[in-house]
Amino acid sequence: MAAPRLRDDNFHRTVVLVLEHGEEGAVGVVLNRPSETSLGEIASELGHLAAAPGFVHVGGPVAPGAAVCLGRSRPGNHEAEGVTALFGRVMSVDLDKGVGAFGEAVDAIRLFAGYAGWAAGQLEGELEQGGWFVVDRIDEDVFSPTPDRLWRTVLRRQSLRNLVMLASFPDDPDLN
Repeated sequence: MAAPRLRDDNFHRTVVLVLEHGEEGAVGVVLNRPSETSLGEIASELGHLAAAPGFVHVGGPVAPGAAVCLGRSRPGNHEAEGVTALFGRVMSVDLDKGVGAFGEAVDAIRLFAGYAGWAAGQLEGELEQGGWFVVDRIDEDVFSPTPDRLWRTVLRRQSLRNLVMLASFPDDPDLN
């Protein structure tokens, strides 16, 4: 998640779920940037699966025309064509397979337009400069019904007091 000192407008107060991280770089999606477009508007067959509040999310500044879809598995149902388990009940969903292939396996999906990406060593450098906090993820973060409050919510559940205190950090410290 973005530290207050990170001044990149693309990531100001974001919670990013890193999906891949390796020698070639990292890829993730911003969890707390809903757009104003409902999933049902662009894919009516998927609208009934949209996690509240039902909007497509801006996953990051890279390839805004690309779609990344994450799903929450139905309890006890983790296998279907077009889904790959990631952690807990969170899975990646291949929309090209169609809702008929994966619909019975998921009870909610969240669609992200674009993604966040870092070249080899870039994310590590930003971490060393204090631009990001690495915190534990929980399934509910991916499908938060209140994404506008997710940054503060994640900070408040941390065990380190200095992180918890940042949940009250003003948007613009100069106005404090």
